[in-house]
Amino acid sequence: MSHASGASGARPTRRSGRWERYRVTHPFSARDQAALWGSIVGVVALAALLGWALDMKGGVVIVAALPFIIASFENRRTAFQFDAAGARFGTLLVPWADVTEFVVATPADGQRALIGARLRPGAVLPAGAATAQDPAMPAPVHVSVPRAKFDLSKMLHKARKYAPSHIRIVVSDPSGERPAS
Repeated sequence: MSHASGASGARPTRRSGRWERYRVTHPFSARDQAALWGSIVGVVALAALLGWALDMKGGVVIVAALPFIIASFENRRTAFQFDAAGARFGTLLVPWADVTEFVVATPADGQRALIGARLRPGAVLPAGAATAQDPAMPAPVHVSVPRAKFDLSKMLHKARKYAPSHIRIVVSDPSGERPAS
C-alpha cells in the first residue's frame, strides 16, 4: 500500500512491498544467462551434497541462496536507476542531495540514449566515476543505455511522483537543451 506524502519525493514511497523506482537495464546476454543458470545449478548441487553429507535439508540452502544470486545478476544488468537512495549510474550511486537535474541525450546513431546527472555546485564526483566523456552528453556523470529500453515519458512520470521536487529533467540535442515534457 502506498504512503501519502506532502511533498513530491519527500519520503520514499512503498507499494506492494517494493520501493518505487525507475530502472533501465542492459540486455540480458547469453553469457549472463549461462552464468545465472550455472550459479543456480551450483547451488542445487551444493544443497544436494550438504543434504547427503550432513543429513541437512537441501531446500534450506536453495531457498536462502537463490534470492542473492538473482539480485546480484539484476544489479549487474542495471544501467540506470533512481530510487529512495538516489540515482545510480551503473554501479555508481549519487545521493539526491548532489543531483540538480537529469540530462537525456540521444546521439545521432539512434541505437542508444545517454542519461546523465548535473551535480550541485561544490559537489564532488563520487569515487569510481568514469572520466571518459561522451561528446553528446553535457553532464559529468552519465551512462549509455539501449534506446529500446529507455522510455522518457515513464522516467518523467516516476520522477514527478518519487524523486525530490528540486530535480529537473532536460533533453539535450545539437540545437541546445529544453525541459523534458
